Amino acid sequence: MKILQFFQYIYLFFAVLFIYDGFVSWGEDGNRSMISFVFAALAIFMFFFRKKFKNKFGNRKGS
Repeated sequence: MKILQFFQYIYLFFAVLFIYDGFVSWGEDGNRSMISFVFAALAIFMFFFRKKFKNKFGNRKGS
């Protein structure tokens, strides 16, 4: 079960990579940078989504 908690933080790692890529490609290609920012937002959303459901199911199992 610890491996699933590890994958939760992988989403944050990819969000940082996509944000970096977005800023690097900002001047060259506007479309590519916007796509990178959208993927970063999606990765951050998935992090909080997985964290919420991990806590929700963890509380249910403990009850």
